[in-house]
Amino acid sequence: MPAERPPVLTASVHDLRYIAALLRGVNFHKRATVTVAKQGMTVKVEEARTITATAWVFADIFDEYVYNPENTLDGDVMQTSQEEEMESSSFEMPLNTVLDCLNIFGTAASSTGSGSGGGGKKGWKRQAQDSDRDSGDENEGNRIEPLNPNASEKHTGMRLTYMGPGAEDATGPTTTCEIATYEPEPYLDFGFDQDNQVLKIILKSSWFRDALSELDPSYDKLTFISNPPETSENPTTGRNRNQNQTKPILRIKAGGNFGSTEMDYPNDRDVLESFECTQSVSFSYRFSHIAKSLRAVQSSTKTSLRIDNDGLLSLQFMMPPPKGKEDDGESSAAYIDFQVSPNFPPWIERLFLSLGECLALDDEII
Repeated sequence: MPAERPPVLTASVHDLRYIAALLRGVNFHKRATVTVAKQGMTVKVEEARTITATAWVFADIFDEYVYNPENTLDGDVMQTSQEEEMESSSFEMPLNTVLDCLNIFGTAASSTGSGSGGGGKKGWKRQAQDSDRDSGDENEGNRIEPLNPNASEKHTGMRLTYMGPGAEDATGPTTTCEIATYEPEPYLDFGFDQDNQVLKIILKSSWFRDALSELDPSYDKLTFISNPPETSENPTTGRNRNQNQTKPILRIKAGGNFGSTEMDYPNDRDVLESFECTQSVSFSYRFSHIAKSLRAVQSSTKTSLRIDNDGLLSLQFMMPPPKGKEDDGESSAAYIDFQVSPNFPPWIERLFLSLGECLALDDEII
């Protein structure tokens, strides 16, 4: 008789709050594509062919992580180590359902420790109000108390198994959730051009969070404007020195039918930890698309903002290490990557509108 096939993936973690925070960061679409590999897993969502978000969850974040490639389950296929590193398995899953399962005991509140969950800013929930559902889970009476009354924290462990049964030894209540998966659909690959990026900025996520939280939700457009630092040569030392900047180093401009807001950032290391700009930049994006990154920026510590020559925006949010692994030098920090395509310039939008009117006129003539 053939031997029973091992599961493609077996992973476990003693506290699922960190994983739940990563998944919440990309939870703006009902389905997500999961790609599992030896190095870890990615969770990717896409909406309207204009915005994608990817959560990178590395293997060392889990307490246990065992991956068995699918093509080696049915036979003794010999592979080189390089081929094993590149092997991966993909499937689709209902992201909202997964988050509901993680929060089945009411203990999936964020524990990234970034300290950016509160602050009293409008439009932001307090950390105690965080939930896997948009409506929030504020009924504390539904939460299960720990079995050990002396326990200082409430947390829930998780074992994740794909293509095979899993087992969990626990002294407290346990729940097994079986979620149907789907064949993955092809996703849009914007292909951010790192060789032709015109703007790269690294700043603390709290600065970016405060900027977004101050904007009115009625705004429909968000514009990033940046210019290279103006410098002049010192005749004594022969070195370049900064002049009074007449053009903004970084300006975030938001606008809508009822007004606009502008915020300028100085070229200060306390504000912008890293700043690279090769030419004047001005690209606009839908504010509703940028707003989908709010959950990710809330849990992150640093934000990388990059724009390439075609206006493609890349927002990468670096997450703090999980609790208990802050001093682990081998632990890889998880991060979430958003890529947003720019708005068309007004003259292109007018051109499309004119073409649409011409096509409608042709139909009437025919």
